[in-house]
Amino acid sequence: MRVVIVDETASRAAIIREGLAAIAGCEVFVIGNRHGLIAQIGEIAPDIVLIDLGNPSRDVLEEYFAVSRALARPIAMFVDESDAETIAASVEAGVSAYVVDGLAANRIRPLLDLAIGRFNAFARLQKDLDAAKGQLAERAMVDRAKRILMDDRGLSEPQAYAELRKTAMNRNRRIAEIAEALVTAHQLMKGN
Repeated sequence: MRVVIVDETASRAAIIREGLAAIAGCEVFVIGNRHGLIAQIGEIAPDIVLIDLGNPSRDVLEEYFAVSRALARPIAMFVDESDAETIAASVEAGVSAYVVDGLAANRIRPLLDLAIGRFNAFARLQKDLDAAKGQLAERAMVDRAKRILMDDRGLSEPQAYAELRKTAMNRNRRIAEIAEALVTAHQLMKGN
């Protein structure tokens, strides 16, 4: 596992590194400079990012939230103090674990596991949501195609669907693909 520690304070980074030392096969990289952070992390291609901010200003937090949004990886963030607004912003930005006043070597492994687990659970939910949205879009396209066939050829809804299905089977395509082609052709013919 490749782990990036982002920490401008060497002594605090050492605490995290100590907590990671017990994990077999763990490759640790420490980034101490915020300049070009996304590019630096991208070059390393870590499995997880651990960010220690201590007492960050709002501007620094916003900068790290931008980093969090840009990365498709689990992120655990350590801060010394926080408020409800900052916690909500971190969750919105995609931080998998937000730890307030909890930087200790013995807590690193469980927090790592938590961040990875939450990230994976969220990724599964996002995948399911994307699939559902895709199915709804396909269904809407099929409904539009049926409406075109019903209006232009005077077919009933079951007849229009049967026509789409038959064409899809004959051309070895999905019904949604045939529906999309029909809607596109109809729009071209109508000049829309």
